[in-house]
Amino acid sequence: MIPSNFWLTFLFALVPMAVGMIYYGPLFGKAWQREAGVTDAELENGNMLKILGLSYVYSVILAAFIPILVVHQTGLSGMFGMLPEWAESGSALWQDLNALDDKWGMYSRHLHFGHGALHGAMGALAIVAPIICINGLFERKSWKYMLIHVGYWAIAMALMGGLVCQFLDWPLPL
Repeated sequence: MIPSNFWLTFLFALVPMAVGMIYYGPLFGKAWQREAGVTDAELENGNMLKILGLSYVYSVILAAFIPILVVHQTGLSGMFGMLPEWAESGSALWQDLNALDDKWGMYSRHLHFGHGALHGAMGALAIVAPIICINGLFERKSWKYMLIHVGYWAIAMALMGGLVCQFLDWPLPL
């Protein structure tokens, strides 16, 4: 497992919802409605408990996987995760990994918001944007519609990635 603060996953899952309140509200709400063909009446008739509840669940899933995009050292868990020492705080393995960081900065140089924000946005543009655009093309949606959604996810994932890197659990367990 990569260094992370597991409990913050549930907090970071609120980021897309907070961004969405502003992004799909005062910023691009009317443009999105127009491009999506959704009326105010249709929005008012939605089951908001279901919509927001499921949105949060899906955001938790996303927040749990954001570290894979923004923390380059995820390969360590693949190499060492099966060893008993991986689960032992203070083991020789963790002492060696911390010594590597002391010498090369393999984790510590990535512990800032900007690093995670860059990689979160890159993940949105490389993974989410093609998915949204493929769906939009088949649904015969406008480019404006697609760009509105891509912009939202680029911002949300940049913020999530930035928070993950800013609040990684450090130092490694000893």
